[in-house]
Amino acid sequence: MTAHENNKRIAKNTLFLYFRSFLTFIVGLYTSREVLAQLGVSDFGIYNVVGGIIVLFSFIQNAMSSATSRYFTFDLGKGDFEQLKKTFDLSLVIHIFTALFIFILGETVGLWFLNTQLIIPAERMEAANFVYQFSIFAACIGILQIPYMVAINAHERMKVYAYIGIADSLFYLAIAVSLSFAPIDKLKFYSILLFCLYIARIGFYMIYCHKNFEETYFKWFWNKKMFLDRMGFSGWTTLNGISVIAALQGVNMLLNMFHGVVANAAYGVMTQIANGIAQFTNNFFAAVNPQITKSYARGDISYLHSLIFRSMKFSFLLSYAITIPLVLNMNLILNIWLKTVPEYAVIFCQIRVIDWCLCMFFFSCHSSIMASGEIKLFLIVDSILTVLTFIFAYIFFKLGFSPILVPIVYISVNIVRIITILFFTRALIKFSTTEFIYKVILKLSAVVLISVPLPIFISLNTEGWQAILVTTICFILPFLFSSIFFGLDKNEKTMIFSLIKKKCVPIIAKKI
Repeated sequence: MTAHENNKRIAKNTLFLYFRSFLTFIVGLYTSREVLAQLGVSDFGIYNVVGGIIVLFSFIQNAMSSATSRYFTFDLGKGDFEQLKKTFDLSLVIHIFTALFIFILGETVGLWFLNTQLIIPAERMEAANFVYQFSIFAACIGILQIPYMVAINAHERMKVYAYIGIADSLFYLAIAVSLSFAPIDKLKFYSILLFCLYIARIGFYMIYCHKNFEETYFKWFWNKKMFLDRMGFSGWTTLNGISVIAALQGVNMLLNMFHGVVANAAYGVMTQIANGIAQFTNNFFAAVNPQITKSYARGDISYLHSLIFRSMKFSFLLSYAITIPLVLNMNLILNIWLKTVPEYAVIFCQIRVIDWCLCMFFFSCHSSIMASGEIKLFLIVDSILTVLTFIFAYIFFKLGFSPILVPIVYISVNIVRIITILFFTRALIKFSTTEFIYKVILKLSAVVLISVPLPIFISLNTEGWQAILVTTICFILPFLFSSIFFGLDKNEKTMIFSLIKKKCVPIIAKKI
């Protein structure tokens, strides 16, 4: 398959995923608002922190997912079906044992932590334990579905992700609405319904894979050499996963210990906003990551370089287009979206959204390093930097600082991480620094400098509903202008205009 065909496939898959994201984001806004209103700030905070205990164990899940994805996509890129079949079977065996391990860990260490270390109102402790048990079951199911998700992603069947994402959002909407008719405690009822959703999702993935991918017919397989090879890869990704969980859910636990469930509610709102934006940007990487791994497996380094630069630029522009209107109007948006806005939620969301936008320089580089397999030193350094978020948060809270320091610490540490991963990518993939500066940094800097001053000025001098409309228009127009004339090169503009002409013009003509 040529580079042009690969680019067309990436663009097509991205369109499918962005359609899903737009719909799920809109539905998710109402769903989150309704869940917060039905559960209340206290119970919403409880669910956020109790569910977070399971996420503490998900570093194992994330590590196994990275290893499975890397080896499965690599084998697929080389066209080795026999090895591909062995990789899937061994991966599923490993995930079964991993699920059992997390279940045991959750029922011992996790249960102790919940009942002795967290600050939860005494009258809600029984409900918190109920929610915790269903969270453990859901976490185990989430681990077992990973090999099937990896298979779909490696084969680049992004329509499936689009359909399952839409179905997920509709089920979440139904769950939120049904809370007002809950026959039992709403927090308990919510956890039961979410568990049922996990069951339905893994069932769909298994049925689809069995019907479409021959290698996903499971047969017990064990190979010590393959196992040690994958566990060696997983060991370093596990280390990195621990640091990420410490930076996310570990800090959430610190918020609970030092500032209570109200701060956890604000953190939960911040997570909802960040996840909403992440859906858009992650969809792009879901489409491009298989091509990064496959191009490395084929030894097509020239295409790999262009793919990394292009994905950095497009992912930043896509997230930036959402970030600026959100940041400038966050207070009004949260007040419209939520019936009750938790304290600290506005500033949490504003800083975290900016942080996520900056992280767009991170993900394609991370995928290329994973594809190379030379991960040991990079993941050690990145893990040390990431865990600094938890350490700094603990120090600041111990000294009596406000929870507002949390997103500030996030963005500060992540800037250092971005610089570090660029250094490692250049060393491993050997791209040109001059080319990177010219093709990515200078072009994106021009877009930012042209598009951001006017909406900032407008936001400082406008209030109410008109502020959202005016700042968005005053941002989008210079953003589009600067992106077309300064952000994109000739080939990228041709590709985008060709895609618009092919996909949108026939639809408009038909309606006319």
